[in-house]
Amino acid sequence: MNSKDKIAKYKTKVNDVIQNMVYELFKKQPENYIDWMIEYLEVRRAKHNVRTTQSLQIEYHISSEEENAEDVDELEKAVKKDQQFRTSVSAEVYGLYNKKEDFKPRVIPKSQDQRERIENKLSGVFMFQALDQNERNIIIDAMEEKHYNPGDWIINQGDDGNELYVVAQGQLDCYRRFSKDQEPKLIKQYQSGDMFGELALLYNAPRAASIQSNTESVLFALDRSTFNAIVKEATVKRREHYEDVLSKVEILKSIDSYEKTQICDGLKEQHFKPQEYIIKEGEEGHKFYIVVKGTLVALKQNEEVLKYQSGDYFGELALINKVPRQATIQAETDCVVVYLDYQAFVRLLGPIENILLRNAENYKKFVI
Repeated sequence: MNSKDKIAKYKTKVNDVIQNMVYELFKKQPENYIDWMIEYLEVRRAKHNVRTTQSLQIEYHISSEEENAEDVDELEKAVKKDQQFRTSVSAEVYGLYNKKEDFKPRVIPKSQDQRERIENKLSGVFMFQALDQNERNIIIDAMEEKHYNPGDWIINQGDDGNELYVVAQGQLDCYRRFSKDQEPKLIKQYQSGDMFGELALLYNAPRAASIQSNTESVLFALDRSTFNAIVKEATVKRREHYEDVLSKVEILKSIDSYEKTQICDGLKEQHFKPQEYIIKEGEEGHKFYIVVKGTLVALKQNEEVLKYQSGDYFGELALINKVPRQATIQAETDCVVVYLDYQAFVRLLGPIENILLRNAENYKKFVI
């Protein structure tokens, strides 16, 4: 093997480790992401060392299985001991700095008009929809109104983050640098009612992207302490639930972890009883659906042509082709579905539109 091939092979191995680590990181969402990554790599190293030891034993005809087993046991004990130490330290730090009884929400004076405008914007943001009125009032009190000019940078990729933002007015561009050698790429735009900056607060991670205002913009900013005390726990549980849902959808496996978190934030849930209709043939389509639980049937001119179960999706054709619904979807059992509206579908699933179209060929004969 020449030097170029060795480098390529080495790069592939390293990329595999990093990609798997990042996937597991977003899946588990540990409070202290640095300690978690260290533990993950230590376990990978331990397993690699075991495999290397076993390979050497075969090569040199060392056949003492009991001795090898003892070495592996000691190695695993050492790793587990170190993990327990790190976990206890992380838990201690978490306990010191995240005690709810120590939380004192900030209160920024506001006019009634400001409070009403914030309340109106929060009602459309998934993260705040499950809060009761008292919790919403704490959030409103803590939010700070900020104004930006065209060209102003609100956050920069890689920086530490202490606030999330809800857009009250204006348009902002989101840029992300995918590698050190690449120029930042425009990946989405934010408008009135959208939220950004929450990832750094949820995962104690650096900013995942940069946001620039391209108009006169007004934002409502929420500080980390209030977010942690009032919003974070419910949000993490919701994301874990929806990430599990998305993991069952084959076409979404090509989307990176950052994009999956954005999809989770855009999902809304609906429940249907047996015989209830989700969509009807001939209607105008505005939503893309994913089945979470239950069985649904697709009807064409009242004839059953397809069944949908957990992990299946439907409704994309009307959104992609901008045509009326081509079939009726009815619940056969108690069902739970999640959906993206048209704007979220275009923004979040645009990169896989070709895959959606290609998969649509599988049932084109049923929905002409």
